[in-house]
Amino acid sequence: MAKSKQYTDNARSYDRERLHSDSEAIGIVKSFGTKKFDETVEVVVCLGVDPRKADQMIRGTVALPSGTGKDVRVAVFAQGEAATAAREAGAEHVGADDLAAEVEGGMTDFDIAIATPDMMPTVGKLGRVLGPRGLMPNPKTGTVTPDVVKAINEFKGGMVEYRTDRFANVHVPIGKVSFDDAALLTNLRALVAELERVKPASAKGKYVKKVVVSSTMGPGVRIEPAGIAGSDA
Repeated sequence: MAKSKQYTDNARSYDRERLHSDSEAIGIVKSFGTKKFDETVEVVVCLGVDPRKADQMIRGTVALPSGTGKDVRVAVFAQGEAATAAREAGAEHVGADDLAAEVEGGMTDFDIAIATPDMMPTVGKLGRVLGPRGLMPNPKTGTVTPDVVKAINEFKGGMVEYRTDRFANVHVPIGKVSFDDAALLTNLRALVAELERVKPASAKGKYVKKVVVSSTMGPGVRIEPAGIAGSDA
């Protein structure tokens, strides 16, 4: 895909091979922002793990102290009192078999799917639709829970999921270009600290191998992993 002139100009404005401090990298990324829309700032962390091994598959959630700046749309698979509570908590889609039928028909107008444990036999049948989109509820990420209200509040308040892809990379949005530097730095450091916390005992060698931060339309800026506050990389 051809890159825009702005992307090309931005990529030439700094040393793309240099490892920057976390604060310096955030400043560079923010300088790339366009005026067309409030771009998302995303971090990619390459970990020294083998995702093919079950004990090295990293997956979980992390609360970003500064939030994500995004309106998170939530679907909740629940019935009875839990469904009522979910609606009152602000979930955009709530239901049981009826919601499952909508999703089976292709409705995926949500960012997070939460389910009560009793609904998992129903939700499990939606793997073909939810799985490829990373929307399948999972106890490891707190999206299978009897306390749907807590989960809704957490995800709408800045909780994000993370997981390694097949190349051992973790992609996580940490806010918007409009955030101030301190807010983005706080979120970046919270993410890296969480990844350090869940480091598998079986992981050998360098754990945090590469960290790159970028905006939606901008080039990536490399960060020195050992320079991220709180990192043991």
